[in-house]
Amino acid sequence: MKENAFLQPNIQPAIWQQASIQLLEKMFTEFMYEDIIHPVLEKEEGKIGSYCLTCDNGVEYRFQAKKRLFDSFQMIKGSIERGENGQFVTAIRCNQFLIDIQSTIGMKPITAGHLMKEYQHTLLADSHILTHKQQNDIDLTSLDYAEIEGEMEGHPWITYNKGRIGFGYDDYLAFAPESRQEVKLFWIAVHQSIASFQSLDSIQYESFIQKECGETLVEQFTTMLEAQQVQADDYMFIPVHVWQWNNMIVPLFSEQVGMKHIIPLTESEDTYLPQQSIRTFVNRTNKQKHHVKLPMSILNTLVYRGLPGERTVIAPDITAYIQGIYAQDHFLKEECNMILLGEVASLHVKHDDYENMPGVPYQYLEMLGCIWRESIYSYLEEGEKAVTLASLLYSNGQDKPFISQLVEQSGLTIEEWMKKFFDVVLPPLLHYLYQYGTVFSPHGENTILVLKDGVPHRLAMKDFVDDVNISDQPLPELESLTADLKQVLRSEPPEGLCQFIFTGLFICHLRYLSNIVEDVYGYDEVSFWTALREAIEAYHTRFPELQDRFALFNLLEPEMTKLCLNRNRMLDYGYADDGERPHASEFGKVRNPLHEVKQYASV
Repeated sequence: MKENAFLQPNIQPAIWQQASIQLLEKMFTEFMYEDIIHPVLEKEEGKIGSYCLTCDNGVEYRFQAKKRLFDSFQMIKGSIERGENGQFVTAIRCNQFLIDIQSTIGMKPITAGHLMKEYQHTLLADSHILTHKQQNDIDLTSLDYAEIEGEMEGHPWITYNKGRIGFGYDDYLAFAPESRQEVKLFWIAVHQSIASFQSLDSIQYESFIQKECGETLVEQFTTMLEAQQVQADDYMFIPVHVWQWNNMIVPLFSEQVGMKHIIPLTESEDTYLPQQSIRTFVNRTNKQKHHVKLPMSILNTLVYRGLPGERTVIAPDITAYIQGIYAQDHFLKEECNMILLGEVASLHVKHDDYENMPGVPYQYLEMLGCIWRESIYSYLEEGEKAVTLASLLYSNGQDKPFISQLVEQSGLTIEEWMKKFFDVVLPPLLHYLYQYGTVFSPHGENTILVLKDGVPHRLAMKDFVDDVNISDQPLPELESLTADLKQVLRSEPPEGLCQFIFTGLFICHLRYLSNIVEDVYGYDEVSFWTALREAIEAYHTRFPELQDRFALFNLLEPEMTKLCLNRNRMLDYGYADDGERPHASEFGKVRNPLHEVKQYASV
């Protein structure tokens, strides 16, 4: 078992303890934000409070935390203590905390048991990440986009962010993005009776596959099919991840394999690196080739990571819609110079038995398919560098944040850099919302910041098939949508549409970034959110004819519905396996700092 050679070097006592304390602090922070736990404030000095949480079993937890905007808290590192019978010691173990609060918060035993498994998987991964950071001098400024993805540490808000149920330790070492292992994709042939290929009008299947695989490999595929005594023209070729092939396709599509509706071929010649989503791969042999998104039926951050059939089929149409808006809009195209990484082709393979089963769990409808997305490298111009927005939350082994390296490289002050950042990121997102009633989900993974000499230069967006949503209001700009698009795209009421920016960008990403820049630069959160509000109001000034839309999609409301991600798993949805994917839970309201700081706005 060669994997054991990696265990002791990566799971040393000090490393495991550090990883566990960091995760425990994150659990306290996010559980407080989501109103899962309710510690009592015992003493307050400035913004720092001393709190005590008493559990139903009599155990107490003491800690210190700093109040932040968005009704959030920032833990004082190393301050959590666990007490029994009045005796307090440093709190280390996440599992023990979960046991202590289970009755207090009303979490079902079956949920607690499965959740503990996800925390253990997360801690295992965190230990490997910490060891890597301590042993290597990591400089993200020297890495390209795909390499930076391998240094990221998972969802900043979801506490069980590397649960990856379905992976063994061998799978983790081979396939986790932070393992940074290049992989080859496995190609199979699927009979056209169970498969459908979709693409933009400019793309034809045969030429597209030849470019992706190379003529030599396609000829090899054809020869292999002829050896199976089948008609090669009756089949289409699709890549699969080897984990998905072994764990899902062979066991659950065995009839199709037996009937030669699915025929295994061979590995790709090209090598790929997994991105943070685990199921999306960047071609390392030829960076200009498409990024490949494949189903991997592991449970991670709330959902199974498959490819929903109806969205896979409609993916190129969504791209045509999004890029069509861009092509005819001067502001987006000429002023913002935005990059939209289109999902230009897709292939879905159906499993008739599961699709004909009423109410079947959604994971069984998402097992086999592929989406080809345009490469970010194909859009970059001379001197440009693309980084995932999530990278701005990264700190190296010496606790130096990546954003401080960028600020130094840019020669700007932190105030100037953040203003440039907001001016690059917000306008195109606001324009799609206000002008077209359409939103992306601009969280840290989907949003790509293009830099020049460390300065924010322009914005790139990806993942349209899962995360483009439209307004449910009768806007004239949405009248041209086809019935197929309207059926697949989620339509949301005004606040629901705003939530993709408000929660997806502001809460899910920027509230953490504001902590970092205050800690490093003393750039306080009032100044941070005031600068963001000014960027929004600058857009309002630029497009006064959209005044009615600003009121309809009001990002400056005093409060918004609080969406919760940890609560969904722990208290609401649990580990149910329904026919629909779970969504964020709604629980109470959150105060909006963009309203609270309005007296500081200068625009």
